Amino acid sequence: MEQNATVSMPRIGDKAPSFKAVTTQGEINFPEQYAGKWVILFSHPADFTPVCTSEFMTFASMEAKFTELNCQLVGLSVDGLYSHIAWLRTIKDKIEYKGMKNVEVKFPLIEDITMNVAKAYGMMQPGESSTKAVRAVFFIDPKGIIRTIIYYPLSMGRNFDELLRVLQALQTADAFGVATPADWRPGDDVIVPTAGSCGVAKDRMDGKEAGVTCHDWFFCTKKIDKEKVLSTIKKK
Repeated sequence: MEQNATVSMPRIGDKAPSFKAVTTQGEINFPEQYAGKWVILFSHPADFTPVCTSEFMTFASMEAKFTELNCQLVGLSVDGLYSHIAWLRTIKDKIEYKGMKNVEVKFPLIEDITMNVAKAYGMMQPGESSTKAVRAVFFIDPKGIIRTIIYYPLSMGRNFDELLRVLQALQTADAFGVATPADWRPGDDVIVPTAGSCGVAKDRMDGKEAGVTCHDWFFCTKKIDKEKVLSTIKKK
């Protein structure tokens, strides 16, 4: 592939491209079989590499937190199935890292030796590598719509607390009809939509709308308790 070749990739708001694939957990029909669930589809450059190993151990150790939020994890690299199986067995039997050991990866890892899935999702970035997928992350909602896309280079491991925060923020925005400000975490103030009429805006600015604080007419926030946020999004 030429360095200046155009990389095709889906965008936020697009329907997630469909595919069928063999994985370490059997065949999958994506994203159709995950209808009604959130999915994090993520790629890694290669099996038996150190950064990827640290990532898979972390994701597997945190899987229960994502499951609580009705979210399934699905991994991918352009390696073959037997390589995947051998690598995951090595992780479980031999690798200890940051207090994690005997880590069993139970979520599916896609075999993509043809690179068809990686190319459909724009995971092949010619300027980075033409033979390995970059560290892409796609958040896909229960309707099969791509809601967030994050890319990392081959050399940089992902921040998994941030991936959990992104999922929580997306679900909170959907559940409460709000937006989330910089560095938001459950329990922090959220941003309420701009008032639809002058009267409502004036009431907000005058402090007459209960629970709403306005820093200016276009920037108003309110508190949603952490317990309410978590109990609501865990039911989704």
